[in-house]
Amino acid sequence: MNYTFSDRIAGVPRSFIREILKVADNPSFISFAGGLPNKDLFPVEAIEKATIKVLKNDGKKALQYSASEGFLPLRVYIANRYRIKNNIDINPDQILITTGSQQGLDLMGKIFVNEGDHVLIEEPGYLGAIQAFSVFKANFIAVPLHHDGLEIDLLHKALLKARFKLFYSVPNFQNPSGISYSEENRQQVADLITKAGTVMIEDDPYGELRFLGTRKTTFKKLMPDQVVLLGSFSKIIAPAFRLGWIVAPDEIYDKLIIAKQAADLHSNYLGQRIIYQFLTDNDIDLHISRITKVYGSQREAMVKAIRKYFPKETDFTLPEGGMFLWLTLPQGISSMNLFNMCIEKKVAFVPGNPFYTGKTDVSTLRLNFSCSDEKTIEEGIGRIAEVLNQIV
Repeated sequence: MNYTFSDRIAGVPRSFIREILKVADNPSFISFAGGLPNKDLFPVEAIEKATIKVLKNDGKKALQYSASEGFLPLRVYIANRYRIKNNIDINPDQILITTGSQQGLDLMGKIFVNEGDHVLIEEPGYLGAIQAFSVFKANFIAVPLHHDGLEIDLLHKALLKARFKLFYSVPNFQNPSGISYSEENRQQVADLITKAGTVMIEDDPYGELRFLGTRKTTFKKLMPDQVVLLGSFSKIIAPAFRLGWIVAPDEIYDKLIIAKQAADLHSNYLGQRIIYQFLTDNDIDLHISRITKVYGSQREAMVKAIRKYFPKETDFTLPEGGMFLWLTLPQGISSMNLFNMCIEKKVAFVPGNPFYTGKTDVSTLRLNFSCSDEKTIEEGIGRIAEVLNQIV
């Protein structure tokens, strides 16, 4: 059969990370490649109890179709948490429950991006966003990150050269770099984006996973009418529910609802009810503190091992939270070549190439520390360093 596919899908790359996971899905492999939360920290028993309670008390309704906006008590809970944790007032009627925060990117692409429209992203940038907006044939312009956020001068120059439909950002423990924007950088970025009139997508799946430092001001507070805020239960409860949310100004929200209805009518309603029951019956902050304690120890083990085994010319970020660390190899070393050699040693990471839109054969790579214990981290980093030291 000679299929005729749409132009839209022709230039969209496969997820490099998903392809790596197929290779590394082997007990003999040590994998720092995934962006997965630690499965040993999933609240299995508490979720089981919540599920039984929902089905026993209101099972017939919980198994029915529901509103596109999502379960109202859950949206109220999310709004209250933003008020308590971020000191921002959000109307629950501006919260749309989505099928993971990834759907939020898809919906924003559908309602904003025409072929050739400029979309501003971070460099390195989140692969899932690059993939999502590539479907709509966006023209990506990347602004580099440094240790405390975006390069302000380059952001200013980019905004002077082109009009951007969207600016996509992960300001807390960014994927892939682990970098967080400082308070000063956030204000500078907000000033420029406000003046440019660009809609900002503030994606915050990792913001609750802070194990060092203090919580920073959300962009939603700095420019409420220009920011669409994404959140997720995947990293703080469990990803299998595929439940996230999007917070948007009224005019944008109305368009999102239309796009959502055309996509899937509504997100998993039973899952929403179970998540809400879990949140009602359990101390989510205590649960998150268990996660961050483990992740903090794992991050420290990875930093210690890098300092112990890697060449001194190696540079790396020091994230205060999240799940990732970004490493820059000595000059002239290709992370893709290193990756291919490390696969032979049964250790995997993500080479930097997929996180750029205009560069290839880069010397950077992403390491995930959330899914390996301290002993495994030292062994895996040692294997990578053994290969690297042979080619430096």
